[in-house]
Amino acid sequence: QVQLVESGGGLVQAGGSLNLSCVTSGRTFNNWVMGWFRQTPGLEREFVASLIFGDSRTYYADSVQGRFIISRGNARNTIYLQMNNLKPEDTAVYYCAAAGKPTHYHHTTDGYDDWGQGTQVTVSS
Repeated sequence: QVQLVESGGGLVQAGGSLNLSCVTSGRTFNNWVMGWFRQTPGLEREFVASLIFGDSRTYYADSVQGRFIISRGNARNTIYLQMNNLKPEDTAVYYCAAAGKPTHYHHTTDGYDDWGQGTQVTVSS
């Protein structure tokens, strides 16, 4: 059974930084892509960033471009999200996701097979 475990969420003041981590376990083959999404109550889960392991290409939502950085560990089972210059509107539960096969939809929830439980990020003004 594939498991994804996020860590690193918390409470921070506007302008501050947080670094999220996500580790995958239980997959018998390598991940093809991993991503970060976020969700606030009453709204749909939205794309934040993704990383394709083959060539380490990265993609970002416009709302976080230039402030957030997605990166990888040495193995294809770990990603990070460095969040800088955080704003109150970044407050959400952040979810890590992984897919074991190629997909064009890595910027949508449909592109992923497995999800973590989420970690809360709260940015105070």
